[in-house]
Amino acid sequence: MRALRRGSERSQLSLGAVKEETRVSIRSDQDILKAREQGRALGQRLGMSNTNLTVVATVISELTRNILLYAKRGELVLGLVERNGQQGLAVTARDRGPGIPDIESALRVGFSTSGSLGLGLPGVRRLMDDFDIVSSLGEGTTVTATKWKS
Repeated sequence: MRALRRGSERSQLSLGAVKEETRVSIRSDQDILKAREQGRALGQRLGMSNTNLTVVATVISELTRNILLYAKRGELVLGLVERNGQQGLAVTARDRGPGIPDIESALRVGFSTSGSLGLGLPGVRRLMDDFDIVSSLGEGTTVTATKWKS
């Protein structure tokens, strides 16, 4: 499922049953490293391939950097999930920042409001199996992405 919404709509991403969950407050670059380590540890416990562990670490880096850049602080929730007998690792990044005014543009390769290459959110969407983003202006953004164990 690939979804994007603005406003107060609830997430439609069905993660399945959450088996284990870890939360990391994101306030500094040190927290990015901590989140990556936590994600790698959960992925290893799940038995993910080295390739998928690298993908998850990349996604965690991108989402946490966005939190610091746009909202200054937020939270990353990492969860081992199961759906229809399939196991995966869900990454949820939440902030109470300014929100994204145009989600469709933000998901377009090359679009950037910070002067970067504009590969971040489109890359997260492409790398993960499930992707969901909900954003409200002045209230914040939540991105949830899941990588299923193959």
